Amino acid sequence: MLTTLNTAYTDTRAADLAWALGREPLPALACLDIELTDATLQLRLLGASHQVLLEEERGSCSETVACIPGSSTPLPLGVAKRVGDWEYEFAARVEVLSPGSFAGRAQELLALVSDHPHGLAGVFPGSPHAFTALLAQRREGQVHWRTWHAYPQDGQLVATRTRVGVRVPTSQLRPSAV
Repeated sequence: MLTTLNTAYTDTRAADLAWALGREPLPALACLDIELTDATLQLRLLGASHQVLLEEERGSCSETVACIPGSSTPLPLGVAKRVGDWEYEFAARVEVLSPGSFAGRAQELLALVSDHPHGLAGVFPGSPHAFTALLAQRREGQVHWRTWHAYPQDGQLVATRTRVGVRVPTSQLRPSAV
């Protein structure tokens, strides 16, 4: 789903993004509710970036990547944590692209996400290449999502990957065959 966000685009920077796990739902400009096998996922576009809310029988998980005033946790390159019965893995990278490459990559990503049933993309008014996009899926019993945050004024594209899955207790692990 592609939407134009009803908010002014401010000149934020990739370096201003912060990461948080476990935040309460923040006001959203657009949402997409997704029913996956044994899980409900809500993709949320914020004025300052994104939030993903995951609900399963075992509990809930909330990830926020946004320009949050007063946040003390900058965007990490990677995180691996246990959240209740889940394993949570997060990775982020910043791509710096030339203006021509940036425009092409932006169009490619917006087409991919807007045509996907589990995709949500929001374009900020004033620049067709200023956007936040999210894409989710469930694979092998785990929920995965990817996000892209575009900063055309700097030629920067922030890409994140997240995986949340049930932690298998050590007592249930089978020894591998040699």
